[in-house]
Amino acid sequence: MPKAHVTTTINGDEYEVLCEPGQTLVDVLRNGLGLTGTKEGCSTGDCGACSVMLDGELVCSCLVLAIEADGKAIDTIEGMAEGEDDLHPLQRHFLELNGLQCGICTPGILIAARALLERNPDPTETEIRFWLAGNLCRCTGYDKVIRSVQAAAEEMREA
Repeated sequence: MPKAHVTTTINGDEYEVLCEPGQTLVDVLRNGLGLTGTKEGCSTGDCGACSVMLDGELVCSCLVLAIEADGKAIDTIEGMAEGEDDLHPLQRHFLELNGLQCGICTPGILIAARALLERNPDPTETEIRFWLAGNLCRCTGYDKVIRSVQAAAEEMREA
């Protein structure tokens, strides 16, 4: 089967890749481009570990074919920080308030939380819990995750 040529922008940089027609976006990101921050958890769209932004929409990259990203912009966890020493407020508060444990789910939760804060800079606890319901974590009770998102939202509003 012939490979598909995909041109996309990832975290602001242009990429061209050849991929199998049925290859998922998460597979191309991780195995084709070495962007391993996006994790593959369930491969069925149920856990949210592979969450990325695709043209401004939060998606599970395990459910998106790489060829669907042709001509589109992708934002992954690798592009979240402003630089090596300048973490996004969400990343910083997750570290400070222990909003992460093993780290498998963390990139997907951070991407989803950023998507929420871009749409709603002052979410209630209920809104945060509802928004992050598609991101499963086996290590935490979510309270520290919620507090981390709330602290980041407050910081971002004050900036």
